[in-house]
Amino acid sequence: MIEASDQQRVSDTFPFLATLGEVLRQEFFQKATLARLPSGRDVMAEGDRIEAIPLVLSGTIRVYRIGETGREITIYRFERGECCVLSADSILGNKLFPACAQVEDEVEVAFIPAAAFDDWLARSPAWREFVFQAMSRRLLSLLDTLDDVAFGRMDARVASLLLRRAGDPGTIQITHQEIADELGSSREVISRILEDFQSRGLIRLSRGSVRVAEPQSLAAAARV
Repeated sequence: MIEASDQQRVSDTFPFLATLGEVLRQEFFQKATLARLPSGRDVMAEGDRIEAIPLVLSGTIRVYRIGETGREITIYRFERGECCVLSADSILGNKLFPACAQVEDEVEVAFIPAAAFDDWLARSPAWREFVFQAMSRRLLSLLDTLDDVAFGRMDARVASLLLRRAGDPGTIQITHQEIADELGSSREVISRILEDFQSRGLIRLSRGSVRVAEPQSLAAAARV
């Protein structure tokens, strides 16, 4: 149950709640459960039966697959105002979760029981629109990821990742192994690419971090 003191904050994060109607909106608050999960916490594992779908109020959850060799590749992340579409698909198809989900940045999550999720799809156009729009957006992003994996050069993909993750002043707290896991590559390949970028003056490497030194040149490398 979401307490009255938290309901406005949840409604601000998920504007569709205002269109549910008072009865269903109160049902949402009664059946949803708020939780805070620390960085590194596993939310779901491959093969889990999905009992509840997570909606994120703050923080980031990473969804990824692990191959037979143990190599990881990130499928997507979901953040504030978003839900886990693979969880939704697992509930809709009565299937086991096909990936792993782990907290990347400490999150606050509203868990919606699977039975309520299913029931509201039949009863509420607003809930259906929220879920299916989320699935549509994620499908488009997954097609982009597929294009990158199938057709993109790894050096261009590394450059693109660094540009996406770089903030001000352009330093990313990330290890070579984490980049490899993100892109479905090996640490050795990533290290060679990063060292090449550093030799060209595009980045500066430190233990556990990368600083983008020449963003325009790195952007050119991302377009190769």
